[in-house]
Amino acid sequence: MLFKIEARAEPSREMAIAAPLIATGLTVVISSLFFLSLGYNPFVTLYTFFIEPLTTMNGISEWLLKASPLILIACGLAIGFRANVWNIGAEGQLIMGAVAATGVGLFAPWQESPLLLPSMVIAGMLAGIAWAAIPAFLKDRMNTNEILVTLMLTYVAALVLSYLVHGPWRDPEGFNFPQTALLPYNGMFEVFDYSYRLNTSIFFTGIVVAVTWLFTERSFMGYKMSVGGVAPAAAKFAGFNASASIWIGLLASGAAAGLAGMMEAAGPLGQLSPQISPGYGFAAIIVAFIGRLNAFGIVLGGLLLSLLYLGGETVQMSLGLPSSIALIFQGMLLFFLLASNFLINFRIRKTAVRAH
Repeated sequence: MLFKIEARAEPSREMAIAAPLIATGLTVVISSLFFLSLGYNPFVTLYTFFIEPLTTMNGISEWLLKASPLILIACGLAIGFRANVWNIGAEGQLIMGAVAATGVGLFAPWQESPLLLPSMVIAGMLAGIAWAAIPAFLKDRMNTNEILVTLMLTYVAALVLSYLVHGPWRDPEGFNFPQTALLPYNGMFEVFDYSYRLNTSIFFTGIVVAVTWLFTERSFMGYKMSVGGVAPAAAKFAGFNASASIWIGLLASGAAAGLAGMMEAAGPLGQLSPQISPGYGFAAIIVAFIGRLNAFGIVLGGLLLSLLYLGGETVQMSLGLPSSIALIFQGMLLFFLLASNFLINFRIRKTAVRAH
């Protein structure tokens, strides 16, 4: 008996919408069995992981704070992913955005000016764009694999960050910790309440969500990029420019990631350090697919992934479990999501073995 994988004639639209819910449900079920095998009450553990973080105003503040960069980066990635332009290095673009923004914040001669923060925003976005332009150029001119190039550049960006915070930018009054001095007041986002860390940078995320929806759902360029991703041959026949899709897809995601890096440096952290990101650039890939590459779906996906980060910290404090357990949740969620997508587009058929 043999099995054959074949494409479905018409993938189910209803199942495509339900796939993130199915993947989330399976993740919860398998996680329960995992906690049970470790000797923990799965109901108590899941409550601690998913509900307890949202029972206080501080928890809700941290939830939204962590969701903001995930949603922002995922919106940028979704533009490229729709055109089959795979930017896997948003983490590196985030780092470079944070580096450039911090450099402007610390060394610009107009530190007392209200223009400092807008300058940092522009610097962060331009740095992300510049870092993404490298794989865009190589893909466009030499047909290199953007997955490998963007991923490898992430490690280069991490090394640049490490050099700066351990070397020329290290705070001389920071007790030898690898971090810069704190950003000046004019280079920081204003918090809504001094009791919490949530700040006005979330308005940038809201704007990016709206712009992403308009571009992907209401613009002709967004339509052309989507057609190029679904049916490259048809797009080529219609005269759609594949080169434009490469550049727009990578530069848009680079700008979003660079802005996210700037928001982290000028928001909750207030300085540059090796821990500028807990992996937001990679987690945003999961967010983009949970949201089905739709701007408003990405908002829900970002809130879910943010809850995983927050839940990991909560179970560490309450139950003594390692916070890295959140990464297990992320991995399972991505696995089940990809499996659901596969079964939506393909089916496995049993074929009889012919006798010779």
